[in-house]
Amino acid sequence: MNADGYLIESFLEMLSAERGAAANTLAAYERDLRDLSEHCDAPLAEAGEKALRGYISGLPARGYAASSQARRLAALRQFFQFLYAEGLRSDDPTTTLDNPKKKAPLPKILSEDDVTRLLDLAEEEARMAGEKLAPLRMAALLEVLYATGLRVSELVSLPASVARRDTRYFVVTGKGDKERLVPLSPPAREAMNRWIERRDRAPAYADSRYLFPSREAAAGYLPRQVFARDLKALAARAGLDPKKVSPHVLRHAFASHLLQNGADLRSVQQLLGHADISTTQIYTHVLEERLVRLVQEHHPLAGPKTSR
Repeated sequence: MNADGYLIESFLEMLSAERGAAANTLAAYERDLRDLSEHCDAPLAEAGEKALRGYISGLPARGYAASSQARRLAALRQFFQFLYAEGLRSDDPTTTLDNPKKKAPLPKILSEDDVTRLLDLAEEEARMAGEKLAPLRMAALLEVLYATGLRVSELVSLPASVARRDTRYFVVTGKGDKERLVPLSPPAREAMNRWIERRDRAPAYADSRYLFPSREAAAGYLPRQVFARDLKALAARAGLDPKKVSPHVLRHAFASHLLQNGADLRSVQQLLGHADISTTQIYTHVLEERLVRLVQEHHPLAGPKTSR
């Protein structure tokens, strides 16, 4: 057994005896540390920060995702902490190593056709609702959400007063008690007015200060979980995958479809109520796709080559 193998075995024995590590954990640590020994340009007893940083930085090229890199770095940290604690090294070279940064996942996006299917079905069910309240409420919730991009907490807690004034727009109070102006589309105004007219005739709801009241909820308005559940049920009836549909996904659709159709990022930031435009920049992939398409369609040299 070489020197690296001896250090690894000593570490694994400690994990087993003192910490009761499971067999799978021991096997994973052994794989990680033997891989380090094979790829590191120095013996482990002498490996410094530079050598370990070079090893970690080479993992992406070998196909390791950020999560796998982070797990391997965690194994290295425990190993070198053990060596330091046992006096087998005079330092711990992992103290200055940074965790690999994970890419922020792109938001789930519904296509315009998918949103249209949801809206059309909600409208159809509202027209056939008769005296039922739920279909009218769902149509109003869905139209207002897609027209405004409100956070679901902002949507369900809207005061009834927003439907009793000039409903071309309303003011919403968002995170940090910051107010912003939210324009409302004609279909959303129609659905909201239809809902408020029917809501005002329901004795249980007429006196509530909320646009979407609830007698069961302590807060007095429709719980966001109830809306999310009903929205998934609507998605299933529309032939969409319920797992891919939520109020937050509709908020993403609002922003993405605006950008796809020419809106600028700063305007979308204001509509979403983001304090920092860096938060809105998760949608830049939409802008990038649109810019590539614009160049391909309109640049004189982007099409088939012609003689000049």
